[in-house]
Amino acid sequence: MQREGSPWRGMNVVFFRELFDHLTSVRMLVLEFLVLLFGATVVYFAAEQIRNTTAEDPFLFMRLFAPPGQTLLSFVLVLSILVPIMAIGLGFDSINGEYNRRTMSRILAQPIYRDALLAGKFLAGLGTLTVALVTLWLLVIGFGLLRLGVPPSGEEIGRLIVFLIVTIAYAGVWLALAMLFSVLFRSTATAALVGLGLWLFLALLWPALAQVLGEAISPSDIRFTMLGLPTPDTLAWQQALARLSPGTLYGEAVVAMLNPDAQSMTTLLAQFQGRIAAPLPLDQSLLQAWPQIVSLIAGMILLYVAGYVVFQRQEVRA
Repeated sequence: MQREGSPWRGMNVVFFRELFDHLTSVRMLVLEFLVLLFGATVVYFAAEQIRNTTAEDPFLFMRLFAPPGQTLLSFVLVLSILVPIMAIGLGFDSINGEYNRRTMSRILAQPIYRDALLAGKFLAGLGTLTVALVTLWLLVIGFGLLRLGVPPSGEEIGRLIVFLIVTIAYAGVWLALAMLFSVLFRSTATAALVGLGLWLFLALLWPALAQVLGEAISPSDIRFTMLGLPTPDTLAWQQALARLSPGTLYGEAVVAMLNPDAQSMTTLLAQFQGRIAAPLPLDQSLLQAWPQIVSLIAGMILLYVAGYVVFQRQEVRA
């Protein structure tokens, strides 16, 4: 039977209802409190380090987000851990929760198509994460203005804006993945456990496993090993496999944007080393991080499309 009207009719109703529920839910308030608590702690220690050791640094504000020499107390490291938890916490019961509450058939009985329902829920979750991240971003900048006493330069503002966009895209990937699991599994507990388990696997185990698999696919050349250098083919395979993880893509993009001295990106979030004499301009750093940014956005779209296809094929019973 051919559908009548726009498939997006009613999406604004779903969007504003879900956005209100997210922003007022206890779950979201707890997650925001954790991000604010850990973020404020690491930014405070970063500001103290800047006041004591890096007063002449031309990229002073970016050191609040990625202080040199503090690999364990880094704001971007906190975000890389807590943003996936926030996204999974918002999306793991977005669809199966409607089934469990017996409300899915009632919603679809209204003049609202599945297209509008899924898109409204996804955009509401992404909007909630955007509001939280923008607020946190502004709080860090405001704290830096008060604590450091100097305004950020135009290039620093540009880099921090790109960093914010990359973080939102990174959150969107995990939100789309959580919604995909919410479509695949009727149990909310199963969807949450699978989402968190996959995140832990990609964050903790996959980087080391990618090194082993890259070595197995393309063994190191003894000539490079004797010189203490990595074999180019082996390194290429290891980097390609590691970049299957959203965390690796996010880490490389963050390194390029928040560390202007990085002549090449690393797959580790914590590797913000000492400065050298020739920092890259903003356009060159953006060009360097562009493949990672596009990959994060493409991954978010692909995961959403996968959830959309599965959701369209599911049978809804009263």
